[in-house]
Amino acid sequence: MTFTELREKYPRFIYHGFAMSAGTHVLQITYDFEIEGLSRFRPVWRIPCREVPDHRDPALLRLIYSLGLTELVSYWKITCSPTVVLRFAGLTPEQTAWWKQLYFGGLGEFFYRNGIETDFDSFMQITGECGTMADGAAEKPLSGLLIPVGGGKDSIVTLNLLKEQLADAYAYQINHRDSSEKAAVLAGIPKARILEPKRTLDPNMLRLNKEGFLNGHTPFSAIVAFSAVLTAYLNGLKTVVLSNESSASESTVSEAEVNHQYSKSYQFECDFAEYEKAYLRCGVQYFSLLRPLTEYQIARYFASLPTAYHEIFRSCNAGAKADKWCGHCAKCLFVAVILSPFLSFAEITRLLSSDILNLADMAPVLQELCGALPNKPFECVGSRKEVNIALCQAIARAERTGEALPLLIAQYKASPLYAEYRSIAAEFGNEWDDANNLPADLAALVRKACVPGAE
Repeated sequence: MTFTELREKYPRFIYHGFAMSAGTHVLQITYDFEIEGLSRFRPVWRIPCREVPDHRDPALLRLIYSLGLTELVSYWKITCSPTVVLRFAGLTPEQTAWWKQLYFGGLGEFFYRNGIETDFDSFMQITGECGTMADGAAEKPLSGLLIPVGGGKDSIVTLNLLKEQLADAYAYQINHRDSSEKAAVLAGIPKARILEPKRTLDPNMLRLNKEGFLNGHTPFSAIVAFSAVLTAYLNGLKTVVLSNESSASESTVSEAEVNHQYSKSYQFECDFAEYEKAYLRCGVQYFSLLRPLTEYQIARYFASLPTAYHEIFRSCNAGAKADKWCGHCAKCLFVAVILSPFLSFAEITRLLSSDILNLADMAPVLQELCGALPNKPFECVGSRKEVNIALCQAIARAERTGEALPLLIAQYKASPLYAEYRSIAAEFGNEWDDANNLPADLAALVRKACVPGAE
């Protein structure tokens, strides 16, 4: 069925609420969603905590409810029901507008790839059938850092930039991933301080996806944001430090505001911080340490780290379940390109277990990455400009060392983009984006470590 047909047949999506149970070291939350006339969904979160939480804590209840508001969009998208009914607690008009912005921006890729034409006003109406959430500010004392670690180069860079501040820091990852654990332990965070909430999807959603109902990308980084802040609060931690860079704010589609990384963008970071202050009021801070930097600068810093980090990092989504590089996707190719100014082609091939820069069928993907084709791949990749800069600098490095150019980079050298960017490539790398939320001391630390010549 089409978007319109599904909305007509299933007009209401209901968020009934949640149930929670707690032991000494874990809080289990079961959410209750329903597409009226189709299916009920009960996804589960199990979040580690230091002590049994107070079920009456209003800040905790707001955090749990809000994580459910983030989770529900994964189930709503099955039919895109025009009305979302909140039966546990309603939202103010300002909150409703905030959540609609998250859903609409975060579902941009979903709408685009499914050929759905809709707009902000009509795609969803949110109604409440009861009062708003419990009031009351949090009084829980908080201190220390929670650092989400995905196992890729970005979070490894964050861990190393903060190496002098890891004594009371915890690492965070949703569900276990070997590369994330290895990165945290190598940086100095022991296993005992790695918090791993377990998120379990409802099998009814997976079944309906297989049956051909609507499916696609949702704003997963927003789930990371709300779940990380909830985990931090449960464990008495003050600050969640992300590893999102300035490049995440660039639109994936050149002719429209469709960003695969919307919930990694600076706009979402600011929106989330404002929402916490106004409505969650739990006292947990949230910002990205790498926001002032480009992917290029992050790759340069990462390449300078001990090679032990190079051996364990993983950024490939296609190979994530097996904790390996697939060696044949847009993310693998982007990683190869962005590291190529700093590591030899042979070393990149070894690390990725793929000679991806010599694969002829990856040429169209490289054209998407560098802007020769209008749309970037729907992956977490850098800006078009820095891809071109990296390619130009890789060519310059190879000319200095006498290394032969791989097929894809040789083809790029013959393109108009190389002629356009080669004259400015050598000067790139000293950028600093003032659109960031870093405290002054951390801004100074990052600038000194990642911007050559900075004081």
